[in-house]
Amino acid sequence: MNRVGNASFLLANADVSPVLEQNPAGRSPFLFTCDHYGRLIPAALGDLGLPEGELARHIAWDIGIAGVATRLARQLDAHLVAQRYSRLVIDCNRPPHVASAIPLISEATTIPGNEGLSREEAETRRADIFDPYHRRIDEIIDERTHSGLPTVLVALHSFTPVYAGIARPWHIGTLYHRDRVLPPLLLQHLRREGDLVVGDNEPYAVGDETDYTIPVHGEMRGLMNSGIEIRQDLISDQAGETAWADRLARILAEIETTLRVAALI
Repeated sequence: MNRVGNASFLLANADVSPVLEQNPAGRSPFLFTCDHYGRLIPAALGDLGLPEGELARHIAWDIGIAGVATRLARQLDAHLVAQRYSRLVIDCNRPPHVASAIPLISEATTIPGNEGLSREEAETRRADIFDPYHRRIDEIIDERTHSGLPTVLVALHSFTPVYAGIARPWHIGTLYHRDRVLPPLLLQHLRREGDLVVGDNEPYAVGDETDYTIPVHGEMRGLMNSGIEIRQDLISDQAGETAWADRLARILAEIETTLRVAALI
């Protein structure tokens, strides 16, 4: 495993940008973010000391959500901004100061490439991956505001069917903290589906010390917002990704109509 030779930079010319955008001209009020879209590792970090089997697991990324996010943005004519690098390098949905931002252990797996990092090395990961991603989200929201396009922030994630030996029954969950407009609408529409076990702030709840995208880009900027978590075994193949993108596109279109009728967007 390689370590960073020059801590002043991490990403080399051969490494891709951490920011991936799709449909930037989309006119939907929904802005989709995907913090754990990809599982790339910068060449300078090698494989973080992990075998490929570990890097393909949920500890490295949100399995299945990339396909759902891409299809959903296309169907709703919405802007998607996503982050290509593995959360094992730096988790772009964690405040950078918390220990889990660059994890030493993820679930039961030790991450050798994250051991003994200097403060400068950690700051380099933030500067090269975390900061450009979140700076771009800020810029997009500013651009939308300037152009008079309303913004409803939806952070897309997926979760494991079993965590630490405990089965999770939910098919999908809404994640939120302070917003009292979008999450209740999402819960109402999802529960109407009839075939879903829906989590209300399950399997996770949003908090200022455990999350970044919703607190910073949604709540601090006064946007309607919610996270959506889909169980990974439901979107582990193309058919599942397509089915869930179709379902969410229909539900979110209905919610958009409700918000417009109520003059909330």
